[in-house]
Amino acid sequence: MQKVYMGDSGVKVSPAVYGFYRWDEVKDPGTVLKSTVHLCLELGINTFEHSAGYGSFACEELFGNLMADGAFKREEVVLFSKCGLRVPHPQTPEVRVRHYDSSCAHITKSIESSLKKLRTDYLDIFLLDTLDPISNLEETALTLDKLKESGKIKNIGVANFTVFQHQLLASYLTKPIVTNHIELNLLSTQALDNGQIDYIKQRYMRPLAYAPLAEGRIATGTDPQAVKVREKLEELSVKYNANIESLAVAWLVKLGALPLIGTTNEQRIRNAANAFTIDLDHQDWYALYNISRS
Repeated sequence: MQKVYMGDSGVKVSPAVYGFYRWDEVKDPGTVLKSTVHLCLELGINTFEHSAGYGSFACEELFGNLMADGAFKREEVVLFSKCGLRVPHPQTPEVRVRHYDSSCAHITKSIESSLKKLRTDYLDIFLLDTLDPISNLEETALTLDKLKESGKIKNIGVANFTVFQHQLLASYLTKPIVTNHIELNLLSTQALDNGQIDYIKQRYMRPLAYAPLAEGRIATGTDPQAVKVREKLEELSVKYNANIESLAVAWLVKLGALPLIGTTNEQRIRNAANAFTIDLDHQDWYALYNISRS
């Protein structure tokens, strides 16, 4: 899998990214993480997205331990982590309600914790997850700039930002934003209508598209939209001799997005990786887009 640049600036990443955002219910996470990471590396996926809370606050440390045990070298992988969203959890008793925190103290503490758990001196990309509307934005931007200057983070990204929030934070930063982590799949195409995709491309970036298979709805959903899209994918699967999930991810790749895979199912991971062997026809791309919106 040939590596690509996030955009006009930023690190080179694998064209598919693996994220641990659906790991809260994974049983025996240490064993599953080891097999999942090895599968990803085998398929050419060397870019991994973390957050302090993923896997009930366990995934970063499990990943760091795996790397420390010599399963792979730090320079062989690209690591994301993010913070901003805070939800009540036994490990964070100070959090009473779901909220966002873009303060210097929280960002700094979160990054230091991620570095320690991941057993690394730097994050390739740090993502600020949603803009806190009551934060001191100047303080937030100054913190991110300083962390980049220190080398603890190599690149700054955002997650779930609207176009105006993206523009607002960028106006305070002296360093570029390299990606926006957004929901995008055949059953959730709002980013094509609300300007997120247009602005990301205007800034010469690639969107990081989470839930590329709509959390399984594309393959198994029973709602009318999922059924219609699946029928069209099944029709096209004969033409392309490809799994419908591979075609769904190929639809994102045609758009220039980096799919963020979250499943622990080996076949679904392979299906996503196989998407990069498919050159989806221009009109077939629109056929899928039109049926999704009908």
